[in-house]
Amino acid sequence: MDAIQELTQINFVYVFISVFVILVGIKAIVSLFEWVIDKLGLETKWMRKRREEHDLLIHTSQNLIALQEQHAEDIKKSDEYDIEMREDIKKLTELFVDKQINDYRWEIINLADKIAGGKTVSKECLRHAISTYEKYEKIIIENGLVNGEVEISIEIIKENYQQKLKSG
Repeated sequence: MDAIQELTQINFVYVFISVFVILVGIKAIVSLFEWVIDKLGLETKWMRKRREEHDLLIHTSQNLIALQEQHAEDIKKSDEYDIEMREDIKKLTELFVDKQINDYRWEIINLADKIAGGKTVSKECLRHAISTYEKYEKIIIENGLVNGEVEISIEIIKENYQQKLKSG
């Protein structure tokens, strides 16, 4: 019973201070041991592992920097390619519009030449020419161009169409 009473009267402050002093002592001994090993040029597993982790961290950092540089370069090339694609699409659109205008113009002028040459043309052909002229005008307006070549030809076609309508 005396032993149990002695255990209940343990001073925990002294125990805590004793444990703290022991831990500080162990840390001092380990630090001294590391210092001696370092001075002798020896390498322990723990030191090797720490060095390898440090090297891995540096290597990973360098790889990340290289990836960032590559990413920036790729974005720059992508932007240049996008600009080039836009320019090419714009050129193709202009070529398509020019071809469409020339096709409509040729169709209208060709029909007007046939009519002026005295050939007979059906009402459907004349309606088609007038419809083509409307498409031609729409494209001219959408692209901010000037219509000048087809005016006389469409007048000839419209007059011939009106004569066909009057004659039945």
